[in-house]
Amino acid sequence: MIGATKQGTAVEMASVTIDVHFDFVCPWCLIGKRNLDAAVNRFATLVPDVSVKVRWHSHQLLPDIPVGGVPYQAFYVARLGSANAVAARRAQVQEAARAAGVQLAFDRIEVMPNTRAAHRLVSWAGTTSAGFQPATLIDRLFTAYFMDGEDIGDPDTLQRIGLACGLDATGLAEHLGAPRRDDDVCLPLSSQAEDVRGVPHFVFNSALSLSGAYSAGAIVEAMLRSIGEKR
Repeated sequence: MIGATKQGTAVEMASVTIDVHFDFVCPWCLIGKRNLDAAVNRFATLVPDVSVKVRWHSHQLLPDIPVGGVPYQAFYVARLGSANAVAARRAQVQEAARAAGVQLAFDRIEVMPNTRAAHRLVSWAGTTSAGFQPATLIDRLFTAYFMDGEDIGDPDTLQRIGLACGLDATGLAEHLGAPRRDDDVCLPLSSQAEDVRGVPHFVFNSALSLSGAYSAGAIVEAMLRSIGEKR
């Protein structure tokens, strides 16, 4: 970003670009997003002359889940070994979620979906709708899944959510109804993707990284460090 001094000389103003790698079936990603939202607001108060840009990147944790999904509760019992192990893990996640102002409703979720279609929808919306803010759609998809228990792998669910977020009805229907080739399975990846081992994963100004659902305070600190490095 370019600004000007009182003498009229152009100077480069500081900015923070945050790349966020996420998946919709990861509750820690929802927690991380809410903490990021709080951090960006806090940062704007602390350093009002520094611009912030957030870029969202798909990172499927379970790409081999069938297109129609699998039973959610049974999936986690098999994954963690027992119902008690699942309950313990969820209690841990719920505690972190409450601290971020989120109330998760695991008991409402019936389907563990393949998230490819949801990620494709975000990518399509960002490239076809002028001025569209992906964060709005991303947050609505997270809410639909973790709070309302909706199947975000279902095209009808995605269409309803897309319309509620203001996407063009005709274009949305064409996108969701378009046949997919067998080789049309990969999502667009960022140049940082090979360094991502888990999500949420945050990269600040392409240099400083945080992996995990860090607190808003920790994210603000990383943002401040990133502009310190640039300066």
